[in-house]
Amino acid sequence: MMDNDKPEECNVCYNNYDEELRRPRNLPCGHAFCTQCIEDTINNVQLTCPSCRAEHSATAATQFPISYGMEAFMKKFTSMQVTSVGAVSAEPGQDHTRGIGKKLQSRVQEQKNSISYLISKCEEVLSQLGKYQQQVRDWKTQHHQLQDRLNDLMEQNKAAIELLEQEDTSVVNMTTEGEAGKKQVQTILECLDTVNTVQEVVSTIVEADQYDVEGEDWIQKCQALFPDVNTVCTSVKVHETIKKALDMITKTGATTVPVLEDSGSTIMAKVERITNEIPLKKLTVDHLRGMSESIKRLVEAGLVFGVQQDKEDLRYSKITSQNGEVHLHALQHQPLPTHTIQVTEVMEALESSSTLVFLDLAWPGSPRRRLHIQLNTDTMLAKQFVLLCTGQHQSGSSYLNTKLLWLGNKGVSGEHVLGGDYQNNNGEGGAPLLTHQYGYQYRKSGNAGAVGSWYDPWSSKSTQFFIITRDRTDDGQWVNIFGRVVRGLDVLRAAVNHSDITEVTVVDCGVVLTL
Repeated sequence: MMDNDKPEECNVCYNNYDEELRRPRNLPCGHAFCTQCIEDTINNVQLTCPSCRAEHSATAATQFPISYGMEAFMKKFTSMQVTSVGAVSAEPGQDHTRGIGKKLQSRVQEQKNSISYLISKCEEVLSQLGKYQQQVRDWKTQHHQLQDRLNDLMEQNKAAIELLEQEDTSVVNMTTEGEAGKKQVQTILECLDTVNTVQEVVSTIVEADQYDVEGEDWIQKCQALFPDVNTVCTSVKVHETIKKALDMITKTGATTVPVLEDSGSTIMAKVERITNEIPLKKLTVDHLRGMSESIKRLVEAGLVFGVQQDKEDLRYSKITSQNGEVHLHALQHQPLPTHTIQVTEVMEALESSSTLVFLDLAWPGSPRRRLHIQLNTDTMLAKQFVLLCTGQHQSGSSYLNTKLLWLGNKGVSGEHVLGGDYQNNNGEGGAPLLTHQYGYQYRKSGNAGAVGSWYDPWSSKSTQFFIITRDRTDDGQWVNIFGRVVRGLDVLRAAVNHSDITEVTVVDCGVVLTL
């Protein structure tokens, strides 16, 4: 237990609470800590209380309410301290306190402290305004640059229109010339039908030969002049460039303004939050591999998601970071997130025959807790296990929200739990997601932590799995072993002690990315 003899200070950093970065906030378990320490303690979407070790879900300290009672106590405590200090420091002969009562002196000191604090806050806000002003000016410069580029684009569009106008005029002129030539040729054709004398025949034929030459010249001129390559290329390029820009604006639509509920955040902190929430950004595996500071902040804030399109069905999976590991959670139907990456691209980047997956378990009276399983993915049962951890299969099936089904050999050798019925959640389902192929080599084991299946890969229950929680002492071994628990076996052992094993539920699952 932490020392609570000094309620005016945070039990983590031992600094006094204040009205800025260290405002006291209440956790759901009832304990209070300063905002900064809560923010520093948050790991992904979970926060462990430093006092009672209860785990709470949060992405930011601002999700917990401010302890106004503690702040009121602090003000009264400060007032009492000021009164006490004033009484001790008062010395005989000080003319400036003559005739002023202790209570009034305390009020004066309290007012001085309040004004000093106000000045400090003003200086901080002025500093924030200076930074924000610089950011606004940077944005203005960027917009002016964009405007210049847009003006260049409009000039290109204007030039394309002028070229098209010239081309249109040329086509009209050639068409007029061609129509006139056509009429003349038709007239000659009619004359040839009505000639009566040798002289008329010779004259008409000579004239027809002349028009024939002129017609051929006109056709060759059309072939040579049209289309004008420069006009067509300029038109197509400018049109496609502008169309793509306009399509992007149309798809983006009206900007949704984020709701900033925490008035205690600094100006620049709110600016960063807004700029992170508004744009829809498509990321790649390289972004996760590089993990720049900005991408790291997005992942830690829970703003990065994997996306998978199955026919007309679009699903998303959280991507989080814990203890330096990046986790891809099970795909679900969720609102359109801010930053996305193709799930298939992430899974292809694993390129490993040994995959680390995770299951988050929870049951009444216990917060969610995580276990990690190393899978031997050169087996079909393990490949299937990965699909059900990520929800990658086109059916959308996953271990998410399934429960443990049965506890065997409780408290003795070979104790084990059974789960994985994604279909019925009662032990009657668990049909395979992959077509069975022979030739896979499965291990045998009787050791605690081994993960396997009672059923053959082609069985109607092949997705059900067991995990051994106590070593077998009879030297016996179970078959169809395709993985082992590498972290969190204590979580399963704690679940075994719960009164009803069927109340233990997989509340989250996924795969650890080895990028």
